[in-house]
Amino acid sequence: MTGPLQDITVVDLSRALAGPHAAMMLGDMGARVIKVESPTGDDTRGWGPPFVGPEDDPISTYFLSANRNKESITLDLKSDDGRDVLTRLVQRADVLIENFRPGVMDRLGFGNERLHELNPRLVVLAISGFGHDGPQGGRAGYDQIAQGEAGLMSVTGPDADTPQRVGVPIGDLLAGMYGAYGVVSALHERNTTGTGRVVRTSLLAAVVGAHAFQGTAYTVAGHVGHAQGNHHPALSPYGLFHCADGDVQVACGSESLWVKLANAFGIDPATPGMATNRERAANRDRVTAALNEAFSTWRLDDLLPRLDELGIPAGEVRTIDRVYDWDQTRSQGLVLDVDHPVLGSIEIPGPPIRLDDNAFAGGRETHLAPPMLGQHNESVRAWLADEDPA
Repeated sequence: MTGPLQDITVVDLSRALAGPHAAMMLGDMGARVIKVESPTGDDTRGWGPPFVGPEDDPISTYFLSANRNKESITLDLKSDDGRDVLTRLVQRADVLIENFRPGVMDRLGFGNERLHELNPRLVVLAISGFGHDGPQGGRAGYDQIAQGEAGLMSVTGPDADTPQRVGVPIGDLLAGMYGAYGVVSALHERNTTGTGRVVRTSLLAAVVGAHAFQGTAYTVAGHVGHAQGNHHPALSPYGLFHCADGDVQVACGSESLWVKLANAFGIDPATPGMATNRERAANRDRVTAALNEAFSTWRLDDLLPRLDELGIPAGEVRTIDRVYDWDQTRSQGLVLDVDHPVLGSIEIPGPPIRLDDNAFAGGRETHLAPPMLGQHNESVRAWLADEDPA
């Protein structure tokens, strides 16, 4: 193992996406992550299409997205053997991650008090749907429901009457990111205190935590934001515009950029109603129409270089395939080659962090393919048999 977390062992009891994403982030930084699955496996092993591999035992690409750099062991936590193995894992672990509904870990005999009896240095990450307490703390959490309940869908979509979910399970992903951040903070604190603590987050907390300016617009100014399509609610021009053969996104974050943009494309920047950002935001449709007309004779391959020459932040709208085939994406280590025990050599998305000037992404030089169900049953049990809890 290499990486800043190479001395950390993580027991990942979570399934689906939020918890597995947090564990994967820790694994990317070098932690040893042991994924504990039921005998039937993480639910996402059955989520698809698309599936790949043998027809009689297909492999979910959804599962592959959240479980790189992990080992898999299967345990029936309602059996004596399963509880015994988990007990020994807890005694040797630095981190335990779970995203059961509040109360499930207690019923299994592994509530937080018991976990810290077994291992006072253990950092526990508990991810729930709506929080572990409060009037609705016991609710099950699913990403799209959380996106709606936490207000994200109300500010996403073409207009206020058409709420829209984000195209990826952003609540799950954010909860995983916040959870990993909390775990690393608790591990740092443990260096001083010698004891672990329980880190909690939820899909609700994660989405509310990402409200940014939409949150303070309400809490400070009493303004309730709503969906405005592909245009920024506070800046103009800042959004998606049309040219002769496609779409271009332009971001004018200052008055000087607006002046450059307007002058270059035949628009008087001092036109009444467009002279300041406050005016342009109030007259967004008018500004958008003016730029759409100005761009209408430009092809994307000519327009983007011109905007770059002017220093105007701009970009095209890529499909997923064109993102992964893009040389810039690959130059950042965002595509990994890994050897899968069934699929052979495959490419999977890589970690979004690079340390120093390393060409590889994440904190480790080599990455593990997402495991098959129970692939490491024997090796993990052998390690537990050889290792002393101390």
